[in-house]
Amino acid sequence: MTLADHAPIGSVVHDGDRVLCHLCGHWFRSVLAHLRAHGVDEPAYRREFGLERNAPLEGETTRRLRADSLRRRRASDPVVRAWCEEGQERARSGALTEAAARAARGRRHPEQRRAKTLRALAAISPEARNAAIRRRAFDRLRMAAAEVAAELGFPDIGALVTDRVLAGRSLAAISREAGLHKDWLSRHLATVAPDTAVAIASRARVLRLDAPWLPVLADLGFATVPEYLRDRHLGRARSVQAIAAETGLSRTSVRTALTRHGLTPVSHAAARRGLRDRADAVATRFGFADVTEYLADRRAAGLSWKAIAAECGQSQSWVRRRAGLIR
Repeated sequence: MTLADHAPIGSVVHDGDRVLCHLCGHWFRSVLAHLRAHGVDEPAYRREFGLERNAPLEGETTRRLRADSLRRRRASDPVVRAWCEEGQERARSGALTEAAARAARGRRHPEQRRAKTLRALAAISPEARNAAIRRRAFDRLRMAAAEVAAELGFPDIGALVTDRVLAGRSLAAISREAGLHKDWLSRHLATVAPDTAVAIASRARVLRLDAPWLPVLADLGFATVPEYLRDRHLGRARSVQAIAAETGLSRTSVRTALTRHGLTPVSHAAARRGLRDRADAVATRFGFADVTEYLADRRAAGLSWKAIAAECGQSQSWVRRRAGLIR
């Protein structure tokens, strides 16, 4: 017969006022008092059979008698009372918990504790466990980010990253400066500072799209795309086509650059005058007062937009725009 045949490892078997001894299989009101017969002390017994330190090794009646005895001693004995008060204060302050954690560090959990943990985990759904793991991971990241920002004199990690990025630093360089892994910010910035991550990604996109402009603008004496566009389009009233011709880029690139930098494309007077002159020329060629009258006449005659465009020598989009069908 093995020792585990008397009682399962990691559990205490109670029978009301009695407790089963793992060593001999007999029942006792107090296994603690019985251990002397086996020449074993309490800590060794608990370690041997995987029992927690607070697992009761006495029957209910014996525990109740001991508690009553302690209450009487506490009331009559100043030394016992002082010890009890000190223990309660340590428990309230958390010092007792910290001391227990230090004592347990590096020590294998007893079987009884592991069984409790497994039962508790089994009662928790996988979704809840995963959510808790994610929350703990997020809290660790947030604490690390807050510590780094405070060490470098910033209120939060977003302010730190924004300041350094505007100074031309990369995320890898900022991570190294903060004493983190070089990829830490690349991996976790969207988690700890999502607004900053979005702003930086947007800025990176703008810089990437502006890159083809920079060599041309440097020759023209401009440092940035917005500066050039304000000068040419808003200041000198250059058209999108004229800017495209000067820079060697497409008109689409010019329009998207204006939008990207918050500049509204303007239809300048010269361009508007050119459109009016072209419309007047079409109307005059076919004997009408204006192009609207010409288009109305041709549509009434059953001509398609394609046929009208071919007749007047303009594109279909130009014809439809003059008719107000395209803006």
